[in-house]
Amino acid sequence: MGITRNSYKKRRATGGKQPQYRKKRKFELGRAAAGTRIGPKRIRLVRVRGGHQKHRALRLEHGNFSWGSEAISRKCRVLDVVYNASNNELVRTKTLVKNAIIQIDATPFRQWYVQHYGGELGKKADQETKVSNKVLKKREANRKSGGAMDPAVQDQFKTGRLFACVASRPGQSGRCDGYILEGAELAFYQKKMQKKKGKGKE
Repeated sequence: MGITRNSYKKRRATGGKQPQYRKKRKFELGRAAAGTRIGPKRIRLVRVRGGHQKHRALRLEHGNFSWGSEAISRKCRVLDVVYNASNNELVRTKTLVKNAIIQIDATPFRQWYVQHYGGELGKKADQETKVSNKVLKKREANRKSGGAMDPAVQDQFKTGRLFACVASRPGQSGRCDGYILEGAELAFYQKKMQKKKGKGKE
């Protein structure tokens, strides 16, 4: 028996069963979950309804991640899966799904920050490396217009790992893209992860 995605198998809002007035149909077909893991890129093409194609990612290790407050995005390495609201088993098996909270390599964003603001995340580094006056002026202007970073994000740069959220669907698009967690959203997930760690110690 195949996996089916029909509505008549579901119960009514009141809890009553619905009559099964027909057998399964091809257009109600559902497939097994991709179960995308962290590893060297491995993608399979799947022919779907209408002759279209889906990119079923079986293994992924890189993705494009955006830094919202700085309005930039960089290709980063996915290091670990740390939290999943739907199922703890997906954290244990390091499965990449949409809305999973993961850790990514902070190096590409650190390099951009140093180049753009001229300081190692808040520290002045213009004196250490010789640059032209034009570059110094440009960096000074950048610092005035931006550069104020969330302290929680700044702490993560010290460890070299950033918390990010997966926004794409790896099993459908074959990509693991997302965004860096900041502000209230970051605080929310850090609290959740801390709570989970506390439960594990008991």
